[in-house]
Amino acid sequence: MRPTLLNPLFASLTSLKGVGDKVARLFAKALGRPAHDVRVLDLLLRLPVGFVDRRYRCKINQLPQQGVVTVEVTVGRHRPPPMGRSGIPYRVEVHDDTGQMTLVFFKVFGDQIKGQLPEGERRVISGTVDWYGAEAQMAHPDHILAPDTFNALPAIEPVYPLTAGLSSKTYLKAILQSLPKVPSLPEWQDAAWLARNTWPGLQEALHDSHMLPTPAHADPSHGVRARLAYDELLANQLALAMVRQHMKRTAGRALAGDGRLRARILAALPYRATGAQDAALRDIAHDMAEATRMVRLLQGDVGAGKTVVALMALAIAVEAGVQGAFMVPTEVLARQHMSSLQPIAEAAGMRLAILTGREKGKLREQVLDDLAAGRIDVLIGTHALFQEGVEFRDLGLVVIDEQHRFGVHQRMALQGKAQFAPDLLVMTATPIPRTLALTAYGDMDVSRLTEKPPGRLPVETRVMPMERLGDVVDGLKRSLAQGNRCYWVCSLVEENEALDLAAAEERKAFLDKIFPGHVGLLHGRMKGPERDAVMADFKSGRTSILVATTVIEVGVDVREAAIMVIENAERFGLAQLHQLRGRVGRGTAKSHCLLLYQEPLSDNARARLEIMRTTEDGFIIAEEDLRLRGAGEVLGTQQSGLPEFRMADLSVHGELLVAARDDARLILNRDPNLETPRGEALRHLLYVFERDAAVRPIKSG
Repeated sequence: MRPTLLNPLFASLTSLKGVGDKVARLFAKALGRPAHDVRVLDLLLRLPVGFVDRRYRCKINQLPQQGVVTVEVTVGRHRPPPMGRSGIPYRVEVHDDTGQMTLVFFKVFGDQIKGQLPEGERRVISGTVDWYGAEAQMAHPDHILAPDTFNALPAIEPVYPLTAGLSSKTYLKAILQSLPKVPSLPEWQDAAWLARNTWPGLQEALHDSHMLPTPAHADPSHGVRARLAYDELLANQLALAMVRQHMKRTAGRALAGDGRLRARILAALPYRATGAQDAALRDIAHDMAEATRMVRLLQGDVGAGKTVVALMALAIAVEAGVQGAFMVPTEVLARQHMSSLQPIAEAAGMRLAILTGREKGKLREQVLDDLAAGRIDVLIGTHALFQEGVEFRDLGLVVIDEQHRFGVHQRMALQGKAQFAPDLLVMTATPIPRTLALTAYGDMDVSRLTEKPPGRLPVETRVMPMERLGDVVDGLKRSLAQGNRCYWVCSLVEENEALDLAAAEERKAFLDKIFPGHVGLLHGRMKGPERDAVMADFKSGRTSILVATTVIEVGVDVREAAIMVIENAERFGLAQLHQLRGRVGRGTAKSHCLLLYQEPLSDNARARLEIMRTTEDGFIIAEEDLRLRGAGEVLGTQQSGLPEFRMADLSVHGELLVAARDDARLILNRDPNLETPRGEALRHLLYVFERDAAVRPIKSG
């Protein structure tokens, strides 16, 4: 149950004066909340994104050439437009004892203006000054108030993200009503930590973050903002630590193999494992041999050899007499893994099978029967692995590839297939900055693969404008004549599959005229068999160029592919560009990645493309991506699985995250069930930042 002290914060926004259902829907849109569930708390947790400084008050003869000013004036003559001339603005002359200026209004009702600016009355106006020759003007002043009411307006006015139909005045009125609703909550932060940082209490921090006593209060590094950021980061880290604590308590079992299958796998590999692979495998083997559950993240750059480590981990499970599940996000990747791992597994004596949405009828029934009877050691598949009717004889290890594409509920559903809680190995080829890894995987131990297997050649990356498309095609002719193959990736609009497909089809038609019969097309709307046929043609060399949407980002492996062309590269995030580039450089040929961009380039886009040109280190790229774009966009908002922070900015507050992780561990070491006075206060914190799901395992034991 939520503490009753928090009820005012969880009240509907419609409880505020002037916020009916229609206005609440506008707030919901601006705040990114469901229309039926926008609360006072949501408003308070969205801090201003900027401010307007209205402290400069002057006489008319002191007006600057530009900027926001506040002037007290006497209203003079109204000059409405002539009848039938709606294109001409409505003007109002105003003056003080030093001069005159004009207020300008477009497409307004004269009665409304007369009500706001009665002739002969004193008014304080605030807005942006402009000049028409020697005449000072102010178009549509932001505020027009009587002198005795102007003091209610903040001298430094916060600016919030709005939506069509929602004005800044309505927003500010709602904020002014919401701030007094913040209850006096028990302090959940350590007193010594607060004093050391000279941070205020929660009420003061929220008030000053919204009301901005000085412009400095809008800076994310200011004490009031840092206090709120740390609150949010501590809630995140405490919740992750509690989930980890609960998972470790859940009954696991020791899985220690005898090494016979692993020895055969190593003998079947065409290369020796790297030192990083050996170290990761030692970590995994140690965890699996413990009676508590393994919960480990295997993070490796593109081509660092995670799949082989996963196979070795699955071999430990099979040696110990249990089964393994290997879940991947796409059918293309599932079949890729099946084809690359099956020969090695067979040589080792392991029985692999695949289950995706395409396996139907008798074939599916046979797989399910074999799985339940224990005739399958490792099942590879997509989300089909955790659908109803899929029963393992004894599931001991779950490996999940590209973790950020799966939801927590899907992960739990698969783990629920086991008699005992299975060990969990999560893998990602998306290099994640350390701070983001802590927020998304703080409940896991981490192994990193920092080396590439022997023989992987560097990929030369060039950045070119689209105007040089002819040069690209000429270079492609020379490379294809040497037996190489090329990926050509098209993407026009992020998250718009239809437009991406149209761009890919147009590019295929263009290339078909130059390389007739040698161009294939791959996109997400194709059915499985059609996709397989296109990939088979490309792998065999029947086609030399594969035009594709970003469906090839993950898991497509063709050793003869030595060229990657990416159109509109400026539209991609660094992590995605790095993933795509990782599709080439897997064979013996010198490989190239050509990043084609449309002019004009923004400074940010230029910086991203320059980073791609100068380094192949995915971890450096990930840190730069965080610095340039901020946490919200690094992996994309739709599929990243990263928590969205409202107060914390990880490019500013990264060091606070590390402190929050240490604090969370210390808290749970001393008070694992949050029963002390600080523990009770921290329960309030978890509810405020919607991490209260972590409290439930405590209650259920």
